[in-house]
Amino acid sequence: MAYFAKLGTGNIVEQVISINNTIITDANGVEQEQLGVDFINNLYGTNDIWKQTSYNNRIRKNYAGVDYTYDSNRDAFIPPKPYNSWVLKETTCNWEAPIAYPQDGNKYTWNEETQSWTLQTI
Repeated sequence: MAYFAKLGTGNIVEQVISINNTIITDANGVEQEQLGVDFINNLYGTNDIWKQTSYNNRIRKNYAGVDYTYDSNRDAFIPPKPYNSWVLKETTCNWEAPIAYPQDGNKYTWNEETQSWTLQTI
């Protein structure tokens, strides 16, 4: 399957759909994103902006989800920022806490107020 994300205002993903890979494969057996975009817009009778995405992150860094942002400069889908203090890691286009997650085998949650990881007791 081939997956496409519909972009709305501010390049925010509004919807992700799948179509058959044969739709985006040209006569030479090469995948062409524009074939998918044209197919989807023809199917829905629209002129929306669609970007291909992939589960295995082989294109555009991350698999797109609703409320993700498409960054055209990075050609990447970026998930919503979970906390104000987190920073974007350029190589993955994912958000990271300012302090590394503890690697002691326990489960933690991020505490934005204290800017630290809090041990889960449940």
